Amino acid sequence: MEVILSIKSEFVEKIISGEKKYEFRKKIFKRGDISTVVIYETKPVGKIIGEFKVEMIIEESPLNLWEATKDFAGISKKKYLTYFQAASKAYALKISEFKEYNTPLEINEFDSTLSFAPQSFCYSSPENQNQKKFKEGDH
Repeated sequence: MEVILSIKSEFVEKIISGEKKYEFRKKIFKRGDISTVVIYETKPVGKIIGEFKVEMIIEESPLNLWEATKDFAGISKKKYLTYFQAASKAYALKISEFKEYNTPLEINEFDSTLSFAPQSFCYSSPENQNQKKFKEGDH
């Protein structure tokens, strides 16, 4: 199963460069079978730009998670702590096999059931995942 995550441009650039190998979240998916994250880069880009495999999901206290991921966090400790300020739990998706699409896609081009980007994340429709196999050559 795959999800579409909205990620700010500053962090997308760091994922592309390899500087950021963890994507941090305050809340995590209810489904346990997520293997792929499709990246929606927020405005001003506003498009689906690529995807990565989820190697693992780490759940820890914010401070313990920082210690475990800080070398490839792609974010300053100050910003990280501000993000998790009121949280008792923190989650990190370990990024592997990042693939940038040759042609960024509008959200509805990627998944015809969506007309706007998710605030945080959404599950990609099963129909889209089947159609995507035929589009792989275009990306």
